[in-house]
Amino acid sequence: MQETLAKSLVHSLRAAGIDFMTYLPETRLSQIIPLLQNDSHFQLAPVGSEAEGVSIAAGAALGGKVVASYMEGTGVYVACYNILTVGVRYGVPMLLLVSYVGSLEDHRNSFLYVQRGIKLIPQLEALDVQYHVIRDGEGLERKVKNAVRMMNALKQPVALLFTEDFTL
Repeated sequence: MQETLAKSLVHSLRAAGIDFMTYLPETRLSQIIPLLQNDSHFQLAPVGSEAEGVSIAAGAALGGKVVASYMEGTGVYVACYNILTVGVRYGVPMLLLVSYVGSLEDHRNSFLYVQRGIKLIPQLEALDVQYHVIRDGEGLERKVKNAVRMMNALKQPVALLFTEDFTL
């Protein structure tokens, strides 16, 4: 991902009110991590698994934080039970920042990701998680704000899936 996109994404998260984030580093969006670490607005919690990240983010949300959980698309499979039980069933708003590995527009797509990538959207739909695919930086701040507004209105997780320009 280009540095300008990484900066724009971090700015958009801040503008949308996100103040707490769990993360498990991956390859597509990882340029945001040092930017987040150097911004005192964000409280960060590195995690060992995506399921752990969703649960910790849910606890922070219940404590009054506006939260996001950043993971690779394959991590949605790992966190599926936690997303469903903690996020959807108990009504905990959180933004899922997901690098959409294996998507048609993933510039680094390979046999490692494609089988999971083509099943990511059906999986989110089965979990009843609203999502939006983001391909470039156009209107990024508005899209992130819309997702945060939706997660708060629904009182459950909403996913942003980053592909195309975010995978360069």
